Amino acid sequence: MDKQRRGTRVAKRDFIKALKQLEGALGEKNFFGGDAFGFVDIIGIALTSWFVAYEKFGGFKVEDHCPKFSAWMKRCMQRETVAKVLPDPEKIYEFVITLRKMNGIE
Repeated sequence: MDKQRRGTRVAKRDFIKALKQLEGALGEKNFFGGDAFGFVDIIGIALTSWFVAYEKFGGFKVEDHCPKFSAWMKRCMQRETVAKVLPDPEKIYEFVITLRKMNGIE
């Protein structure tokens, strides 16, 4: 296995492991603070715009590995205050493609 594929495999494993820890902290609650959308949710949801790129380059779906975390992301995105300020995940994916090309990764 070449170095890049091994690195991708390790990164994917570590990323999913981190999401599973977050999913454990979420538990059965709607939001990290319970029933109310709070500070931890604000910080966490801001990072999820990058997940489409992670999924496409890593060959996996967050929902397949962390269904409760995925449901949390969807709940957060139903909030107008969240949906209107987060960047489009597909545009971030295109941005990552451009960065990879600029750095000779593709």
